[in-house]
Amino acid sequence: MKKIISYTIILALLVTIYIYRDDLADKIAAMLVGNKTVSELSPNKYYKPVDYDYVQITDDFVAKDRQHLLNIYYTIVNSGADDFYFKCSDEYEECINDVKEISNNQEEMSNLNCFVSPFNSFDRLETTFDNIGNVEIKSVKHYSSEEIAAVEEKMQLINNKITNTTNQREIIKFIHDEIINTTKYDKDRSDLGITKYKSDIAYGPLVQGYALCGGYSDAMALFLDYYDIPNFKVISENHVWNAVKIENKWLHLDLTWDDPVSANDNRDNLEYTFFLIDNKELTKLNTNEHLFDKEVFKEISV
Repeated sequence: MKKIISYTIILALLVTIYIYRDDLADKIAAMLVGNKTVSELSPNKYYKPVDYDYVQITDDFVAKDRQHLLNIYYTIVNSGADDFYFKCSDEYEECINDVKEISNNQEEMSNLNCFVSPFNSFDRLETTFDNIGNVEIKSVKHYSSEEIAAVEEKMQLINNKITNTTNQREIIKFIHDEIINTTKYDKDRSDLGITKYKSDIAYGPLVQGYALCGGYSDAMALFLDYYDIPNFKVISENHVWNAVKIENKWLHLDLTWDDPVSANDNRDNLEYTFFLIDNKELTKLNTNEHLFDKEVFKEISV
C-alpha cells in the first residue's frame, strides 16, 4: 500500500512538473542567469536628439507597450550602440510577442533606419530574448570605420567650397549639384545585378562616384546633419529619398530623380524637378516610385 501511495505521489509530481514546465524553466533560468541589468546608453557623435511623429527618444528602457518598445529600438539605433540590453515590464504581457513581431518585420526595421544618421544605420539588427523579459539587441552597421573616415574626408573637401553663404536653401542646392555632377547612377547594379561599387551607401557617390537611391539619399542626409538641417529619409516600396525641413516646412528632395541618365546618349543630366518640393507638388508628378506610408512619414504627408 505504501508503495502504491509513493508511486501515486511521484506520478502526480511528474504530471504537475510537466504541466508547469514552461513556468518552471523560466524560474530556473531566472535563478541561473538572473535578470540582466539594463545597459547604460552612451550616444556617439552621430546621435540625433530628435523626436518624430513615428518614433521618439526615451530614457526608460523597461518597455511598457508597443509604441514604447518601438521608441526603445529607435533610441538604441539612434545612439549608435553595437550591443544593448533592455527589459520588458511585468505588466506588459505581450512584450516578447511584440519583440518577435517587430524584430522580424523588415518594413518596420527599414523605417527605423530612416530616422537616424546613416552612420548609425544598420545592415542587420539581431534581437535575442528570453521568457523572463530580457532583450538584447546587436547592431551590424552599414558602414565600417574605414568607410566613415573616407566619406567624412570627402565631405570636408566639399564643405570647404561653401564659403559665401549661410542660407540653407543655397547650401542644399550646392550639395545637390555637387553630388549629382560627380556621380553616375549605377545602372549595372540596378539593371543587371552587377555589384562593382558600394552605390547603396554614401561611400558610393562620395568616394567611388556611383550611386543608387540609397547612396544618393545617405550622402544628402549626412550633409543635412552636418549643417543641422532637420531631415529624415523617406522610403517607398522600391525607392528612398530625403525629407528636409526649411523655413518651417517639410519638403521632398530626391537627388536620384534629379540625376537622370539620357536614353539617347547615356549622358548624365542635372535637374531640379524634385528639388525641395512640397507634397502637393510631388503628388502632381504622379510617380509610382514616390508612394510612401503617410502614417510613418507623417511630417511630409501634408
